[in-house]
Amino acid sequence: MILADKIIKLRKKNGWSQEELAEKMNVSRQAVSKWESAQTIPDLEKILQLGRLFGVTTDYLLKDEIEDEEATEDISDHTVRRITLEQANTYLEQRKSASVKIALATFLCIISPIALILLGSCSEIAGFGISENVAGAVGLAVLFAFLLCAIPLYIYCGFKNDPFAFLDKKEPFELEYGVKGIVEERKKQFRATYVKWNIIATCLCVFSPVPLIISSFAGNEFLSVAMLAVTMVIAGVGVFMFILAGVRNASMQKLLKEGEYTEKGKTKSGIRDVVGVVYWGVLTAIYLTWSFLTNHWHITWIVFAVGGVLFNVVMSVCDYIADRPNKD
Repeated sequence: MILADKIIKLRKKNGWSQEELAEKMNVSRQAVSKWESAQTIPDLEKILQLGRLFGVTTDYLLKDEIEDEEATEDISDHTVRRITLEQANTYLEQRKSASVKIALATFLCIISPIALILLGSCSEIAGFGISENVAGAVGLAVLFAFLLCAIPLYIYCGFKNDPFAFLDKKEPFELEYGVKGIVEERKKQFRATYVKWNIIATCLCVFSPVPLIISSFAGNEFLSVAMLAVTMVIAGVGVFMFILAGVRNASMQKLLKEGEYTEKGKTKSGIRDVVGVVYWGVLTAIYLTWSFLTNHWHITWIVFAVGGVLFNVVMSVCDYIADRPNKD
C-alpha cells in the first residue's frame, strides 16, 4: 500500500474530511488532495507530523510493503499540552485584567501628544506668555511621561502572559474534558457585552473628528487645536473600548481555536504582528523626525491619520502573502 492510500485510510478512520486534515496540518485542502492522489509527496517534516497526528510510525507511512498499521507509543500526554479547567480560568481572568492595562496604555499613547500640541499653539499667542522653547520642553516632558507610564504596562502584561504564550504559537494543545463547554458558555455570555462595546467604540471613532470639523468653520486656530485635542481624547476612548472587548474575546477564541486562532489563522497572525510592529515603529520614527526638524507639531500628527488608513491596506497585503503558500 502506497503512502497516498495510507493517508486516505487513516484520514477516514479518524472521520476527518480533507479540509479538517488540511487545517490540522496547516496546509491547503489542495495539498492534501495531491498527497492522496499521489501527485505530490509530503516533505519529511509533514510526514513526521502525519505520524504524530495519526499515531503511527513513519516506517508504516513510508514503506509500501508494510500493510498493517504500526502504532507508536501513546505520546499524546508528552507532545500535546492539556489545559485543565483551573488553567483555563486562570488564563481568562489574567487576560481580563490585562485588557484594562493594555487599553489604558494605548489610551495614554494616543493622548500623549496633546500637551505638546496645545502648548505649541499657546506659544504663538502673545497673551499666554509662554515661549516656543518652553512650550516644546514641557510638552515633550508630558509626552514622555505618558509613554513611560504606558510602556511598563505593556511589558508587565507580556510577562504575565508568558506561561500561556504557547496559545499564540503553533504548539498543539487540547482542552480537558468539559473545559470547552465552559469556555463556550463564557464566550456566549460575553457576546452581548462584546457587541455593545464594539458598537460604542465604532461610533466614538467615527464621530471623533466632528468637534475638529465644526471648529474649522470658526477660523480660530487655537480653537481648532483645542478641538483636535478633544478629537484625540474621544478617539482614544473608542480605542480603549475596542481593546477592552477585543482582548477578552480573543482569549476565549484562542482556547477554542476559533477565528484567527485556528492553525492557519496563527500563521497569518504571526506575519501581521511582525509587520505591524515594524510599520508603527517606522511611522513613529517619521513623525518624530519630521516634527523635530520642522517644529510643526500641530501639523505632523497627520502622519498617524494617514498611517492608520494605510494600515488596513498593509494588513490586506500581509493576508494575501500568507495565503499564497496554501494555494500552491
